[in-house]
Amino acid sequence: MKIHEYQAKELLAKYGVPIQAGKVAFNVDEAVDIARDLSTSELVLKAQIHAGGRGKGGGIKLVNSLEQVKNAAKDMFGMRLVTPQTGAEGRIVKRVLVTKAADIENEFYAGIVLDRSSNQLVFMVSTEGGVDIETVASRTPEKIVRVSLDRAYGLQPFQARQLAFALGLKGDLFKSAVKTFLALYAAFVANDCSLMEINPLVVTKDQQLLALDLKINIDDNALFRHKEIMEMRDIDEEEPLEVEASKFDLNYIKLDGEVGCMVNGAGLAMATMDIIKLAGSEPANFLDVGGGASVETVQNGFKIILSDKNVKAILVNIFGGIVRCDRVAQGIIQATKSMSVPVPIVVRLAGTNADKAAVLLEESNLNFLVAKDLSQAAEKVIEALNR
Repeated sequence: MKIHEYQAKELLAKYGVPIQAGKVAFNVDEAVDIARDLSTSELVLKAQIHAGGRGKGGGIKLVNSLEQVKNAAKDMFGMRLVTPQTGAEGRIVKRVLVTKAADIENEFYAGIVLDRSSNQLVFMVSTEGGVDIETVASRTPEKIVRVSLDRAYGLQPFQARQLAFALGLKGDLFKSAVKTFLALYAAFVANDCSLMEINPLVVTKDQQLLALDLKINIDDNALFRHKEIMEMRDIDEEEPLEVEASKFDLNYIKLDGEVGCMVNGAGLAMATMDIIKLAGSEPANFLDVGGGASVETVQNGFKIILSDKNVKAILVNIFGGIVRCDRVAQGIIQATKSMSVPVPIVVRLAGTNADKAAVLLEESNLNFLVAKDLSQAAEKVIEALNR
């Protein structure tokens, strides 16, 4: 789950990460009141959406008076902010962070991510702050310093010092960086984060270290432990179909293709999407219905898939391990009879009682296209699309 920048700052401030003063506003009047309370001549208004690159789209404004705050806030609230990360559809701005401006001398990057190749957390820093870290990684990877962290021991002080040295910091700034890095790791672990970034981490002209912009993602599977973070969820920033699917405990991610996928198991779902692409089409979604596939589960899955107007065919690919294939077939048949499915359905069932499932599907008098294996399923989907 993603949270907004202002929420990330509130969270990390509790661990001692240095941030500048500011509050979030939900309308123009609140923005002006916050600006007045901050009592400073230079302020920054930052649109709060779950995407980076806000400045390029007009989502960050430097202002110098209450009148400018009012005008900038009027422009921001309700605007459709388009950035490289939002796509052409953009995001509607409903929250604006009003904060003191920082007099910046240097910009750095600091972040913690999970390295799946080594199954370890990696703490990264770079002197190239303020730009996309992906761009730095591809063009000048030598400018990113990485430290792998053993979860049994966590970030050790000597590693935090190594990271601060890599940024060329000295004296009090060095000590502040070490303290900040240790605080970041503590917050990362305590809140079950999957990503934490400060970009930029700045040194001001009065030699203070500040976390100017923050990005935090929380592991969805751990949210049951963090009710206070669950309350930070902003459904307006999420894909509506993904929100609807979560109500039925379905793992759904909307994509841009035309073949709706209903699969049990994340690995099988990835393989299904790959073979659809290999056959010459594009998947419309990732949908993992889990270990079981009851009538209700299948109905809800079809409902979510068919809510996407781009879907022109559905591929059901279920492996009967925990659940028997004949029971899955009965679920698909009953679900299809109980609702209108205006697109062709290709079904591939493998595993326990797959032969019985095939008979049920064939005798159902419904227009299923039954495939014996995944390759044939992909071929049948393409044939259906072409027809």
